[in-house]
Amino acid sequence: MSGYLGSYATLGLLLLASALVFLGAFGANRLLRPASPADPPGKRAAYECGLDPVGTDWAQMQIRYYVYAYLYVLFAVEAVFLFPWAVVFDRPGFGLVTVAEMGIFVAVLAVGILYAWRRNILRWS
Repeated sequence: MSGYLGSYATLGLLLLASALVFLGAFGANRLLRPASPADPPGKRAAYECGLDPVGTDWAQMQIRYYVYAYLYVLFAVEAVFLFPWAVVFDRPGFGLVTVAEMGIFVAVLAVGILYAWRRNILRWS
């Protein structure tokens, strides 16, 4: 198949084949699985480290845990960008411009951590 519409026909055939494989896999699963008897008592109960669950399933989460997670992701991404920079920095032709770019990047991150520190976001209690 060539031409403008040929690429769409190829894409359509690929989507059709993937849908058939998907439906075939789920159909085979339904036909080949063992019949499930009624669940034994307590099978679908919540499991808390081997202890019987206490209380209701509603629990409030404090926003500060999400802030810690966000800060962790932020600085983990920063580390991901620092390692390739260290590898490229050693190559010829990446002198002062590379140092200036990474200095700006680290300065922006330092401003962010300084802001978090000044607002007492980093205090656990």
